Amino acid sequence: MSKERQILITVQFNQEQLDELQSLGPDFKVISHPLAHGQDLPEGVWAQVEILYTFRALPQPEQAPKLRWIQFHLAGVEEHLEQAILRQAKVQATTLSGANAPQVAEHALALMLAIGHHLPEMVADQSRSQWATQRTQRYIPKELINSTVGIIGYGSVGQRLARMLQSFGVTILANKRDLLRAGSADYQVDGQGDPAADLPRRLYPGKALRSLLKECDYVVVTVPLTEETRGMLGAKQLSAMKPNAVLVDVSRGGVVDQEALIHALEKGQLAGAGLDVFAEEPLPADNPLWEMPNVLISPHVAGLSPHYVERAFALFKENLRRYIGGEELLNKIDLERGY
Repeated sequence: MSKERQILITVQFNQEQLDELQSLGPDFKVISHPLAHGQDLPEGVWAQVEILYTFRALPQPEQAPKLRWIQFHLAGVEEHLEQAILRQAKVQATTLSGANAPQVAEHALALMLAIGHHLPEMVADQSRSQWATQRTQRYIPKELINSTVGIIGYGSVGQRLARMLQSFGVTILANKRDLLRAGSADYQVDGQGDPAADLPRRLYPGKALRSLLKECDYVVVTVPLTEETRGMLGAKQLSAMKPNAVLVDVSRGGVVDQEALIHALEKGQLAGAGLDVFAEEPLPADNPLWEMPNVLISPHVAGLSPHYVERAFALFKENLRRYIGGEELLNKIDLERGY
């Protein structure tokens, strides 16, 4: 049997990138086998694979006896955590967490500004060719300047957003599951995060979420979806928010209790919401959120970027260097934590 060590790439890297990986790992053979959505790899391809770079394609343990490391082309991998291959003690898996932080943080900021400056209502007026009546009352903005912004989940996206918000002179409050790891260095493109957690005025533990919510003009949700975070913003938490606060969700569908949010918006408990993720996707056409004038819906696109593959490649290259050198990998999945 061949002793050849293989790196299997199932997404589309260009030839220059593949050559760079090959030069970094001369003891490996880099194999490119891009897969379209829903495609499977031929049975025999897995046999010699030691390193797998994948979007969704995963082998059964018996198919890939030499597999030791899986690098996902995704930041959120909750749908894959029950796969048998990830439960193998000899296999470590990593995500792209942090590689998508610039675009997700920028999208969150765009939603904050759009809701605060009534852009959904303005677009509705424009679609009717209607110059707004009572515009000087209807369109008074909720300014970011000198506001208090709460960031739920202070990982790579939350840190990047906090740095972007500095120019607005905001007060930042942040919630983090494990305050003992508050100073841990999450992967960041160009190092533009806040690894020492210096930017928030105060860090709140998970159990103090309502205390944070009471203080905020804007709340941005950036946590992963786990058993612990599922439904973490429900009726009780939403009722703790200021009645003129804005909620922005760029996390995962299911973190915010959607029915509770609809109820809060209908009752006027919140000024508005900018939402990129939903419990059911696509969002059904009869969902009340579509018709709410103070809600801006984006179809789970916060992570899109023309630079996604470039940033993903940079992270994979760094992890490959670490793997070859016997160093700790970035973004290792902790199955007990769920991300």
